[in-house]
Amino acid sequence: MLASLARSRHTAAVSRRQIDITPDLMLRAYRAGLFPMAESRRGDRLYWLDPERRGIIPLDGGFHLPKRLLRTVLAGPFRVTANADFAGVIARCAAPAPGREDTWINVEIEQLFVSLHRQGHAHSVEVWQEEALVGGLYGVVLGAAYFGESMFSRVRDASKVALVHLVARLRLGGFLLLDAQFLTEHLSQFGAREIPRADYKRRLAAAVSVQADWIDAPDAEALAAEIRALRPPVPRRWPHR
Repeated sequence: MLASLARSRHTAAVSRRQIDITPDLMLRAYRAGLFPMAESRRGDRLYWLDPERRGIIPLDGGFHLPKRLLRTVLAGPFRVTANADFAGVIARCAAPAPGREDTWINVEIEQLFVSLHRQGHAHSVEVWQEEALVGGLYGVVLGAAYFGESMFSRVRDASKVALVHLVARLRLGGFLLLDAQFLTEHLSQFGAREIPRADYKRRLAAAVSVQADWIDAPDAEALAAEIRALRPPVPRRWPHR
């Protein structure tokens, strides 16, 4: 996911198959557990990847939300939207950034995801500071599975805020699976973990067979409550006597 942070193709075992890709074929591939990528922003070939170990982010408990980040999400300087600027999010994910001079998102990939968004199969979360788009992420939805693709951040905490909002919205909508594709150090701090391919395929099959609801504009109080629920209260420890 959210693999702009490090789509670890050099360390993950993958299967690659060159093939012409259409939006319909992408949906069938995601349903089977595959996802596409290009070698570089300027690359003209796309490949299917099927890692032996898959990164996932827990939705049913186990998501780690630091106290400081919780405060930032609920009362920080950001405004968060969904599907307000999908094209802007993917364009910024594809653009070079400090420490990341190239990306796996070439022009064809960008166009394919924009097409999926127009068809209602791809969704974004945007983080704004005043009128500037400073962070965000996007991914694909099938049934109750969300396949996280990439994220970006232009100011501190912006991509983290987007991820927290994504997890809260998925929980509100009844999603079962948040696919992060590869495990990264950044995602590990939120409780992301790797599972074997066979385990992932079982979870995927269960998730795509259930219908969940992507909610662009959830009730503000319900969303805030769901975000708070991501950080359960610490049990009080009574002093020993």
